[in-house]
Amino acid sequence: ELGAEAKERMAAIASRLAELGTQFSQNLLADESGFMLELAGEADLAGLPPFLRAAASRAAEERGLAGSHVVTLSRSLIEPFLVFSTRRDLRERAYGAWIRRGENGGETDNRAIITETLRLRAERARLLGYPSYAAFRLDDTMAGSAEAAVGLLEEVWAPARRRAEAERDRLQALAHEDGQTAALAPWDWRHYAERLRRREHALDEGEIKPYLPLEGMIQAAFDTAHRLFGLSFTELAEVPRYHPEVRAWEVADRDGTVIGLFLGDYFARASKRSGAWMSGFRSQERLTGPVTPIIVNVMNFAKGGEGEPALLSFDDARTLFHEFGHALHGLLSNVTYPILAGTAVAGDFVELPSQLYEHWLEQPEVLRTHARHYRTGEPMPEDLLARLLAARTFNQGFATVEYTASAIVDLDLHLSPEAEGGIDPLAFEAQSLRRIGMPAEIAMRHRTPHFQHVFAGEGYASGYYSYLWSEVLDADAFDAFREAGDIFDPATAERLRTYVYGAGNLRDARSAYTAFRGRLPSTGPLLRKRGLAA
Repeated sequence: ELGAEAKERMAAIASRLAELGTQFSQNLLADESGFMLELAGEADLAGLPPFLRAAASRAAEERGLAGSHVVTLSRSLIEPFLVFSTRRDLRERAYGAWIRRGENGGETDNRAIITETLRLRAERARLLGYPSYAAFRLDDTMAGSAEAAVGLLEEVWAPARRRAEAERDRLQALAHEDGQTAALAPWDWRHYAERLRRREHALDEGEIKPYLPLEGMIQAAFDTAHRLFGLSFTELAEVPRYHPEVRAWEVADRDGTVIGLFLGDYFARASKRSGAWMSGFRSQERLTGPVTPIIVNVMNFAKGGEGEPALLSFDDARTLFHEFGHALHGLLSNVTYPILAGTAVAGDFVELPSQLYEHWLEQPEVLRTHARHYRTGEPMPEDLLARLLAARTFNQGFATVEYTASAIVDLDLHLSPEAEGGIDPLAFEAQSLRRIGMPAEIAMRHRTPHFQHVFAGEGYASGYYSYLWSEVLDADAFDAFREAGDIFDPATAERLRTYVYGAGNLRDARSAYTAFRGRLPSTGPLLRKRGLAA
């Protein structure tokens, strides 16, 4: 209903935003692939467990440095390095490169791209009659408004910050015990958190990983889908694929009907951007006849050493389950129109299938079956399993703060009346963090210059809050299985498939959730899950 001039302007904005999003992603990939911290000798390897040494050796070999060790900015290398390295100077160097991606000056700097992106988004929202880009994007979401999303974040922020400040004090005390006189810094947090976790829960990540080989966790995800929805997975050898490491499985329903193709691209490569995601090469539809989906999960796990399998941290395994939950959302789609298929749902509903699926990984019944030592095949010892599950809410103040800060800054940027006039992204980020009282020892999970969710396209622009919104849903939804007395209860699973995983965007999110659960959710299960309840 816009006039001709406005329509022409809208088209120009859309074209330019596509260019900017692509350039943002390419700049980030260049910064990530361009950094390499070479570890020269045993002194630089201090504290690194065998699995991490093997991964760093493999990364060096891939970069033509056979016999050496390197740390790259792949999350599966940088995060465990920050956890285990006892070399504070090297942790600081690695962390500095990680946190400054996209703001290093030169051709790969993303700051000007962010400013222009925000300006164009605000202009487009104004042309469509909205007071801000956030108001435009959230108009048809489950939250319904930016104010509702902000309200949820603020409800969680206060208890999360209190918890994080208490965690900080305990880590600082541990650092002092270690002889560190300097104040706890962001590159210290993961290291001392792991030390404290070992002390309080007698839990060492190096003790867990041998029981979480990649192959075992893939089979755990498949078996969970079989028990919930009756799906079976048959690996195919002769399928065209875009890289030799990609694997393919034919997915069949209970009656043997093939419902789709699933691809798994699990390992980090120099040519591959960091992170993990699900995507579709083809969506399910019945408009012109039955069309089955082709769905891919992309990860960035570190390969094992020579002749050794890839071993996952528990967080890695959770990521695998998360992305496979998205994959099931695409594979189980059962609609007529492709525009409604699979993950084409409200932005703050799309994370429900993925985050809900993570819950099954944490169930003793699943871990007892699939968490097996990669060499002996022995199941994870009951004592280790108990300690692992007992530690689930450990460091949740940190985890909640780093995520929630990112979501708040995202909304602040897209609600700002200054956006169309031009924003300095780093100054704005700093101002936003000061407003909420961000602890100095914690950084945003995704700082603005490398916030791919928000600026490498529009998928999560003004919508990063949706992970937390969906966590309200997933915590409440899993309670439905607990209430049924069976985490694989067939009747509950059938409702879940009908109204959530299989329904695409046939109905609005509130109606879909109510059809599954019988009511709308509350935040109580979320706060209990994260250990933030008073």
